[in-house]
Amino acid sequence: MYERFYEFTAAPFQLTPDSRFYFESRAHSRAAAHLTFGLAQGEGFVVVTGEVGAGKTTLIERLLSQLDRDTYTVARINTTQVSGDDLFRLAMAGFGVDVTEASKATLLLRFEDVLREHHLAGRRGLLIVDEVQNLPLPALEELRMLSNLTEGGRAGLQTILMGQPQFRRMLASPDLDQLRQRVLASYHLGPLSREETRAYVLHRLTTVGWHGNPEWEEAAFGAVFDHTGGIPRRINRLCARVLLYGALEESGEVTAAMVETTAEELAMDLEGGAAALALAGTGGGRPIGFAGPREEWGELSHRLAALESKVARRERVFQRLLDVFAAAGGPVA
Repeated sequence: MYERFYEFTAAPFQLTPDSRFYFESRAHSRAAAHLTFGLAQGEGFVVVTGEVGAGKTTLIERLLSQLDRDTYTVARINTTQVSGDDLFRLAMAGFGVDVTEASKATLLLRFEDVLREHHLAGRRGLLIVDEVQNLPLPALEELRMLSNLTEGGRAGLQTILMGQPQFRRMLASPDLDQLRQRVLASYHLGPLSREETRAYVLHRLTTVGWHGNPEWEEAAFGAVFDHTGGIPRRINRLCARVLLYGALEESGEVTAAMVETTAEELAMDLEGGAAALALAGTGGGRPIGFAGPREEWGELSHRLAALESKVARRERVFQRLLDVFAAAGGPVA
């Protein structure tokens, strides 16, 4: 909806990872360098960790868009709450091995045949495993075992492991010493800085044809950073709602106040009214418990009035949404 109002060619803040929107922050640049170095070694493991929504998958999508597919055969595993045997079979299936009614020994022989064919064709196998922090130790041991397979004097398979920060603690376990010794490159992807958050927002807007409409108040970028901590997925979620707010209000400017209001609404939607009330109480005022009775009542009344104003605004927005759907012939029930 807001894409049409602001004449964008696509949604700039979609949550689905897309290499078109890849943003070369300092952390992402270093992570990409570690990936490139690791792949150049042609063996072992490359590890990339980061908070939820830090941009790990977008980083991998960017890498895959640049890989020579005549050189690499890529398999990806995104479902990782599985046993060691299931992970082994998922990996085999990812490389085109028929896993139906076959023993583990048979699958290994079939996989070795696949690696031999790749070697003769000048290709390399690359396995990418996401959410690796959810894997049990036996599953990680299966991955280590696969890294031992060789063909023509070189490793037949290389693996990229992506996960949340707790995987780094797992990797430090004595039980994973053999796997850890095969890690050739490792990088932790941190959040964007305040300056990078501003550049990230503008980058995504420019990618979809933004030419200054809506205009962004400088303080609005700071408010986005304050409410997201520089985590790209949180930035996307917040900015998408801010633009929807702007479109429904037919505003040609994004202000810090719009960002603040939208962040509070998101908190109410996702965490409940208590979180929203706590947010509404921030901004320099004293906590209720530290005020006198009369001052306390006045502050509480002010907060309730602010919440009532937000609810009224949301009702106006909802009604406008209904009007838009009705005009488009969509369901309004």
